[in-house]
Amino acid sequence: MVKDWLLGINFRYKGHTEIMKNNFLICGAIGWCWEVMYTGLHSLTKKDFDHKLMGNTSLFMFPIYGSAFLIKPVAKVIRHKPLWFRGTVYTGLTYLMEYLSGCFLQKHQICPWDYSKARLNFKGVIRLDYAPGWFILGLLYEHLLLGSKE
Repeated sequence: MVKDWLLGINFRYKGHTEIMKNNFLICGAIGWCWEVMYTGLHSLTKKDFDHKLMGNTSLFMFPIYGSAFLIKPVAKVIRHKPLWFRGTVYTGLTYLMEYLSGCFLQKHQICPWDYSKARLNFKGVIRLDYAPGWFILGLLYEHLLLGSKE
C-alpha cells in the first residue's frame, strides 16, 4: 500500500503499466519539443544571431524528460495547493533530476550540456536562470499527467 502511494501506482489495476509507459513517452516527447523550441528561441539572444532559429537536443534527453512521469504522485498530493507552490516544487524536482542525470552523464563524458560558462550555474549541470522555464514545464506536465485516465 505504501509502495502504491509512493509511485502513484495501483498495481492491482491491469492497465497501469501501459499508462506509465504512455506517460513516459508523452513526457519525453513534450520535453524534447520544449528543448528544441527553447534552444531555437535562445538563439535570439546571441550576438551572432542566426535567423534560422535552429533548436537542438540529444537522444539522452528523451529518458531524462520522460522521467517526469514520476511527478504524478507528487502532483496528486499537492494539486490543491497554490500555483506558485506547485510550480516551485516541480522546479526543485526538475533541478534535482537535472543535477543527478547531469553528474552521471558528466562522469561518463557524454553530458550533452555544459553550463560551466554561464553566470548562474551549479557545477556546470544546472542553470538557475532556467527556473522560469522549469516552472512552466512542470505545470504543463502536471496538467498532462493528472488529465490522463486511470
